[in-house]
Amino acid sequence: MKLDPITLRLFVAVMEENAIARAAAREHIAPSAASRRLAELEDRLQLELFTRSNRGSQPTAAAYALLNMARGVLNELDGIATQMKDYAQGGEQGLRGHVRVMANISSITQFLPAQLQSFLSRHPLVDVRLQERVSTDIARAVADNEADIGLLNNGSYGSKISLRPYRRDRLAVVMPQSHPLAGEHRLRLEQVIEHDLIGMHADSALNHLITRSAADLGLQPRLRMKVTGYDALCLMVAAGLGVGILPEGSAHIYMGALPLRCIRLDEAWAERQLMLCVRSQDALSPVAQLLVEHLCQSASTDKD
Repeated sequence: MKLDPITLRLFVAVMEENAIARAAAREHIAPSAASRRLAELEDRLQLELFTRSNRGSQPTAAAYALLNMARGVLNELDGIATQMKDYAQGGEQGLRGHVRVMANISSITQFLPAQLQSFLSRHPLVDVRLQERVSTDIARAVADNEADIGLLNNGSYGSKISLRPYRRDRLAVVMPQSHPLAGEHRLRLEQVIEHDLIGMHADSALNHLITRSAADLGLQPRLRMKVTGYDALCLMVAAGLGVGILPEGSAHIYMGALPLRCIRLDEAWAERQLMLCVRSQDALSPVAQLLVEHLCQSASTDKD
């Protein structure tokens, strides 16, 4: 039994778009031809991928299993095409391939730029495809084969991914230089949440951590507004709208450009463990394995 890549790509598009018409448009194929290809795919597999009714079609359990496998196969095919293109253009020099990385904002703003620069300077023909996501989405994407490597906060994400320590960071409080707390050298959470707070969006691990820690003290943060990134958080703080909590390493990026004061948060939970996750080390391509080792090795070297 042979499965052609065009049909597999169409199937993945249908699952992601949740509509044959949108999937057909995405893959530049007529809807009638798309429906015919899906029916042929079910015939070849001798199973039902979609249950059909007057209200439309719903994927079966087999469809979700095939989705994960199809993404892996198509990713490998894309990798072959990329590597062969590199050989055609660059001869035999150096390691080739692509790696899909998803990382949270804390990893991206504090650690990844220097690590990827050193890795890509050694392997200039490697294509790293980096996306920023929140930790729960990263874990799901790695488990579903939408990403090869994930960098996320420590937590419980199920048995489909393997976690290993990546980096540690420390949370700090940023405020205008004229703020009443600006003269302190260390701050406790109860001091901070007496003031208006600029927080991260509801899905962020940092928002959950601050909210949970405040609740443990029987307190409720005075959230003035929520933002989606550390740059927006620091800009709002610099405008005098409140104080903010973010990783110390991320805060220092903005210190030179904005009139801010940064003070460490003196709480045990404010020192966080970031993790690296994969589906399994054996399932990674050679270039992805090399990047995993580089990320973990350079992190270990920085601790020494």
